[in-house]
Amino acid sequence: MPKPFSSLFSRKKAPQSPQPVAFKEYYTNWFNTLNNTLLPLINQSLYSSSSPPALLCSHIDLLLQHLLSYYDTLDLVATQEHLPQLLFPSWRNSLEIPFLFLGDLHPYLFTTLLRSCLDQEDSEEEEDDSEEEEEEDYDFLDRPRQVEMAWKNVPKSLMARVEQIECGLRLMVPALTDRIKKVQGCFVGRIAEDWVGFCCESKREGVKAVIEEAMKEEREEMVTVFVDANRLRKSVITEIVGVLTHYQAALFLQGLAQFLAGFRDPDLIAEFKRTNNFSITGGLHLGF
Repeated sequence: MPKPFSSLFSRKKAPQSPQPVAFKEYYTNWFNTLNNTLLPLINQSLYSSSSPPALLCSHIDLLLQHLLSYYDTLDLVATQEHLPQLLFPSWRNSLEIPFLFLGDLHPYLFTTLLRSCLDQEDSEEEEDDSEEEEEEDYDFLDRPRQVEMAWKNVPKSLMARVEQIECGLRLMVPALTDRIKKVQGCFVGRIAEDWVGFCCESKREGVKAVIEEAMKEEREEMVTVFVDANRLRKSVITEIVGVLTHYQAALFLQGLAQFLAGFRDPDLIAEFKRTNNFSITGGLHLGF
């Protein structure tokens, strides 16, 4: 009796390439730096009256580069061998997984966070109108006041840029999803064509070589899709920060860092597990 699955997917042991930089350990260190060092620094720059403006700019850049460096490192370890670990990341907990797209945060999350900043200030405008008239000439170095005013009277040019970024995402995300479907469809098609021949003893070796080649081609293309998804995430974060003022950028990055930190909150994770009687597994989420 032939054993097609075991013989098809068995592999000869090849020389081991480096694992994804023990990526779970890397992510833990990366997250600890974000949560324990960079987030407190941006908080201090925003809310301490003794913090000079130049320090705020420096801390914005540190936090931004730290976020982007994560995706740079992901790209460096994106190989055919490591792809399954990157698409289904073991370093993500059950609370994070629903927010993932191709192994990491969905790009829509970044624009949604920005919109929440803009919408929050819109809802508070009526309450602050009278106070704003009385304190129109506030001191430039009054940091808490500047933070409070960061999203007030947002210019139409900023809203237009935000809409452009969102429009780009609405084009790029479905394009990535279509590429995944195409790769998977081609792979399944080639497997189906040759499967009958694989069950025939005399043709098995030749067909096995064809199927292994199909698997290699699929992984090669999926690596490029994965890297392009990371490129899109980096581009969206960079574009958002680039169109904001210093205080707006600091608040946006602070919000993103706090969002990531929230995923590791023990109380929040425990509450999530209590209110969900099912286990979420996997990491390749095609929607948001």
